[in-house]
Amino acid sequence: MVNNIKEKIILSIDPGYERLGICVLKKDMIIKKTELLHSECFKTSKDDDFKDRILKIGLYIESIIEKYKPEDLAIENLFMNTNQKTALKVSEVKGVLIYICKKYQMGVFEYTPLQIKSAITGSGRSDKVAVKKMLFLLMPELKKDGKKIDDEYDAIACGLTHFAFMRGI
Repeated sequence: MVNNIKEKIILSIDPGYERLGICVLKKDMIIKKTELLHSECFKTSKDDDFKDRILKIGLYIESIIEKYKPEDLAIENLFMNTNQKTALKVSEVKGVLIYICKKYQMGVFEYTPLQIKSAITGSGRSDKVAVKKMLFLLMPELKKDGKKIDDEYDAIACGLTHFAFMRGI
């Protein structure tokens, strides 16, 4: 069966509750060109109650979905660090994000840090510097705006990983 998808728009997120890396990517499936439509690091205030932070994140993500109409969410799977309290809060945010995307009938795809590093650099042991260098090679337009925060680069890398995993489509 031949797939007639001409372009695909995805939302990619590096989850967090203080900082959330967000990007929207569009891929022309015929010429295999990827375009960055939107990229940012969305921040919430530590002075806000956690429940209010989740609400702000949810409302903002809904506005991004309504504006760009992505078909899929690519989201980084949690890496359990030593701070379990932080990991639990990030898990709560991730649950809200998945709920919102499913509400908008989007596909939801999770990628581990190992999968992302492997897809971007060819090695799951790469550090953030190596990933960033490869992102600049894969998407030269990223060099023009050197003011991005690591969370943004992580979201972009997760989105590119999604496109790498869906090559057969």
